Amino acid sequence: MNANALSINARGQARRAARSKTMDVGARAGFVARGVIYLLVGLLALRIAFSDGGGKQADRGGAIAEIAEKPFGSVLLWALGVALAGMALWRLSEALFGQAGPDGHKASKRAMAAGRFLFYAFVSYSVLSYAAGAQSSGSGSSDQQTDDVTARALQWTGGQWIVGIAGAGVICAGLWMAYRAVTRRYHKHLKMGEMTKKVRQAVDVTGVFGGTVRGAVFATAGGFAVAAAVQHEPGRAKGMDDTLRSFTETPAGPWLLVLIALGLAAFGLFSWANARYRKI
Repeated sequence: MNANALSINARGQARRAARSKTMDVGARAGFVARGVIYLLVGLLALRIAFSDGGGKQADRGGAIAEIAEKPFGSVLLWALGVALAGMALWRLSEALFGQAGPDGHKASKRAMAAGRFLFYAFVSYSVLSYAAGAQSSGSGSSDQQTDDVTARALQWTGGQWIVGIAGAGVICAGLWMAYRAVTRRYHKHLKMGEMTKKVRQAVDVTGVFGGTVRGAVFATAGGFAVAAAVQHEPGRAKGMDDTLRSFTETPAGPWLLVLIALGLAAFGLFSWANARYRKI
């Protein structure tokens, strides 16, 4: 067998693996894990809205720390990290071989899948590292990390432009998330025909509300990054925890954060619906 035939055979095996039952299970487990994180972040945000949150962070690190404190927390973290690795591998398969659906092979969609692979691979690594004992890895403050990264970037040549463009990118991503939620573009990725009427209604409530709130949080965080770039002040950039706390400083006070917290929890439930009905 020549090298070309071996290459074709290897690609065929990789494609079959990407469409295998194992990949399907891994992707769905990843949606479950994502749902757990968003539900916990929403609950932590509710605590902050009604008090100071007891020193908890309303971000991924806070969610990981919350799980670690529970009975069998370490086991749960290992399961969460492995599930997120399954999500990362599924996104990698989409980047390499295309997504489900008629337009799944577009270059733009494969590029987005590659970005999502990198994100979930990092999150999975963080969770697994924390479970293995590196407690500074998974549960570090998103606010401090954001400050550190922004401060370093602003010291580079053209750093203000880099931070500003990155912030604008996050704003655009957040607005796109909200747009997709409001227009229910997620329908094409779900097996809507398998849902009962009540399930479809629940999916739309959590998908539209949760997705819109998630997009608003991202867009707000991006706005803070742009402000940090314009004013050359790293402290202006905020991680998720500080971004959520900033909603209490609006005229609506803590009640806006309550709404945001419920939206994030709703997105967690929507993620669980994806675990059941997503086209993999």
